[in-house]
Amino acid sequence: MPELARPAAFALAAALLLTGCGADVPTRQEEKTAARNGNGHYPVTIENCGESKTYDKAPQRVVTNDVGITEIMFALGLEDHMAGYVMPEDKGDLTTVPWKDGYRKTKWLSKGRINKELVIEARADLVFAGWNYGFSEGDGFTPAELRRVGIDSYLLSESCRNGRGKARGVMAPLDALYTDLRNLGRIFDVEDRAESLVAAFRKQVTEARAGAPKGADRPRVFLYDDGRDKPLTSGAYAGPHDIITKAGGDHIMKDLQDSWVTVGWETVVDRDPEVIVINDYSDTGAEQKKKFLKSYPPLADVSAVKNDRIFVLDYADLVESPRNPAAIGSLAAYLKKVTS
Repeated sequence: MPELARPAAFALAAALLLTGCGADVPTRQEEKTAARNGNGHYPVTIENCGESKTYDKAPQRVVTNDVGITEIMFALGLEDHMAGYVMPEDKGDLTTVPWKDGYRKTKWLSKGRINKELVIEARADLVFAGWNYGFSEGDGFTPAELRRVGIDSYLLSESCRNGRGKARGVMAPLDALYTDLRNLGRIFDVEDRAESLVAAFRKQVTEARAGAPKGADRPRVFLYDDGRDKPLTSGAYAGPHDIITKAGGDHIMKDLQDSWVTVGWETVVDRDPEVIVINDYSDTGAEQKKKFLKSYPPLADVSAVKNDRIFVLDYADLVESPRNPAAIGSLAAYLKKVTS
């Protein structure tokens, strides 16, 4: 808020009066310091995966896990609040992404699995991860365990458990992205930046949908992550659901009330996808996955395989990340092309 102009003499008199009463008059430098520290903004309270959390100040040493989560922080310009990130080497070329400067400025703490010892050594005050995005009871690395050693956690909204065992998903995938941007915007006092990103992403999605197939022209689409005996795919609450549907596809696993799930090949054959989207990551790359799909006998009569309609997206396009809107645009263009 801009300051109101006032005569110098009045300002001096007011200052002298306050000093005479024993009041502390902040200097201009103290006012600037207070503004930088966010006084007046904090405390802030947000809801994260059903839990209400209050922050008295912005965390200063955040450790993130995985590429999508890390790039959410970079998109918000929060590199200075990070102690580093944990990420395997199989996440593609990071030198050409819009947030490449974030990778240059921020320490790559480990190319292995995130764990308690690592974040303690990094002197983390907050870990931004998610269920199956770093947090796991099986590994003994959970928000509850971190609380015991004085480290806070923020859970990726795509990974929120919904009360049905360990099933994940409490909101539409893009809503999860927008929720995390806005929550982090409040936590780190960059709300304007968060709202600008959400507005830009919404516009990008709207433009992509305008040219996407509609109605009866919407092709049936299957997301293939990996797996030979049984495929790992996306349910209604993982990123690919919104990416497929908003790109003009009919997501054949939309009835699965979970995020990333394993199904049987017989279900895929029965639902006969007209397009298969491959998730490109790991040592088994897109070309190997495509070769498997085209040579696997049970899939020989599936429309997408017969017509060679297989489209590749990067891992970071498909998990919750700032790359989701662009992925919708590229898939929409492909679906429009193959259905025209």
